[in-house]
Amino acid sequence: MRYLPLTDVDRKAMLATIGIATIDALFADVPPAARLDGLLDLPRAQGELEVERTLGAMAAKNVVAGSVPSFLGAGVYRHHIPAAVDHLIQRGEFLTSYTPYQPEISQGTLQVLFEFQTQVALITGMEVANASLYDGATACAEAVMMANRLTRRKKAILSGSLHPHYRDTTATYGHFVGFEAKLLDPEPTAKENLAALVDGATSCVVVQNPGFFGEVRDHAALAEACHKAGALLIVVVNEPVSLGAVKSPGAMGADIVAGEGQALGNGLVFGGPHLGLLATRERFVRQVPGRLTGETLDVDGRRGYVLTLSAREQHIRREKATSNICTNSNLCALAFSIHLALLGEAGFTRLAAINHGKAVQLADRLSAVPGVSVVNDTYFNEFTVRLPKPAAAVAEALAQRKILAGVPVSRLYPGRAALDPLLLVAASETTTDADMAAFVTALKEVLR
Repeated sequence: MRYLPLTDVDRKAMLATIGIATIDALFADVPPAARLDGLLDLPRAQGELEVERTLGAMAAKNVVAGSVPSFLGAGVYRHHIPAAVDHLIQRGEFLTSYTPYQPEISQGTLQVLFEFQTQVALITGMEVANASLYDGATACAEAVMMANRLTRRKKAILSGSLHPHYRDTTATYGHFVGFEAKLLDPEPTAKENLAALVDGATSCVVVQNPGFFGEVRDHAALAEACHKAGALLIVVVNEPVSLGAVKSPGAMGADIVAGEGQALGNGLVFGGPHLGLLATRERFVRQVPGRLTGETLDVDGRRGYVLTLSAREQHIRREKATSNICTNSNLCALAFSIHLALLGEAGFTRLAAINHGKAVQLADRLSAVPGVSVVNDTYFNEFTVRLPKPAAAVAEALAQRKILAGVPVSRLYPGRAALDPLLLVAASETTTDADMAAFVTALKEVLR
């Protein structure tokens, strides 16, 4: 017998209180095309063995990135993850832990989060970092709302080099929270004059480095322009390995850094789970969203860890909370922290150098293919190539040859004909010479 705590009378009373007639009206903001009309075409019931077989057969239709030459990127990156990472995060005390509200019994978890925050602050060149958010897109939106609170302004300028998912998520937050997100057109060549757009109503400018199309820029001059106008600069980083080679956002004068931490310690796993990064200047710490772990001393003078500044958190003062994100990606953050600790500073910078070297090698090989050119002048481990045919068709043809060639820009920016020939291509330490050779050979065949 199913447990149904609410009666029809209860439901009617709730609907009447919020002023709608049916439960379906709650989904009015969801586009009809995104709604499911009726049940899925699946059996109503099966035994466990049958379900495993059915789902196994469905999963077998996927081409796993680790099984074929893969050059996928666009915000999610494949790196080698040391076996120690998965071994350690599956220990019971980590795997089953939740938000450490009780410091007296959560010292291990709190120490992990404190070390994670320290690592994020170090690699971003900032002074304070939080204990992670959901993912890069929500971290970006949270960073904008933080800037709005700090400046008491409500207009954010979002660069065309910012990942489209981050742009859309921030704009969605703006629609419902009540701030303007000015979205600039996608710009593969990174020739925007963002400083000219900053005015007295601007709360922040959001850029990505390396950008969505792969370009690497020094945003120090933009940071100065923002500060002169009383605005803040938010730098988004969705490939944290780049911070081992590229000038840190903090060194550029960024006020807030938001980003995605998946690339360290976390596999592709078909798109999630991920973890959001957020770091800032110490003077802004009281407006940081989410959890913050601090270091203190107990009554006996021993070092200990606690959740700090909790009075601005969702679980204590909900109406005055800095964010409605009420948890953190603790296990993913732990994987990030273990991977970075295993690398160490020298290993981290070496890994970044290898990634850039692989990308340079791949760019040179692809540029030699007739009709193919690299769009951006600078890049870390991902760049954009222009093909003589629509990139989506080319990528599909290469997938049929068991090569995951990259991400067509048109997939993320549909309906923009000028972007149809563009393909995002990523390389990493997992990319071999044989992978590159297979890619180039198959690309030549498809472009004939």
